[in-house]
Amino acid sequence: MSSDTFMWTSQDPRQSTLFTTQGIVYRFITEPNAAGQHVTTLWKMIRSNKEDRVAKLEWAPTGGLGRAIIGKSTVPMTDLVRRDPRTPGMRLWNGPDGFIYRWAPSGEDVHLLDPNNAIIAKIKQCRPARYPGLGDVYCELEFIRNAGQGVVMHPPLMDTVTVTAMLYRFATQYNL
Repeated sequence: MSSDTFMWTSQDPRQSTLFTTQGIVYRFITEPNAAGQHVTTLWKMIRSNKEDRVAKLEWAPTGGLGRAIIGKSTVPMTDLVRRDPRTPGMRLWNGPDGFIYRWAPSGEDVHLLDPNNAIIAKIKQCRPARYPGLGDVYCELEFIRNAGQGVVMHPPLMDTVTVTAMLYRFATQYNL
């Protein structure tokens, strides 16, 4: 099965970079805005020296989950990491296609399940490794290209998967 693996820097996913051997793919940059509220912007490299804003995450004043602006949609961050009352550790979210996707812990990894329970992506823990100019890598985000309907690598699903993976890491790190 074909997959694309992105190395993920930083233990704080709000200030991190996802990259491959080809270079940077996504960057999460967190800064205070004029009102002092912390805002994380997700940038996606579209070609050399050109990136597009994919999402803006406005954190609550307490540092907790606030609201996410992905494309033209605005949703509470809590909607992107809803707890599944039936399965501890599992987080649900509605994709841009209207279907429910689930981040589900599985041993050391976390699997992203599509509506038919196919594993379409994984967050994989790894031993910290230093990459000069990029930082220390603590985990990987693997997209399984041909799994399920074969659309995980297509925008806007790929971008939404990246946002929810970051929020999953953050929410589980702080038990939100």
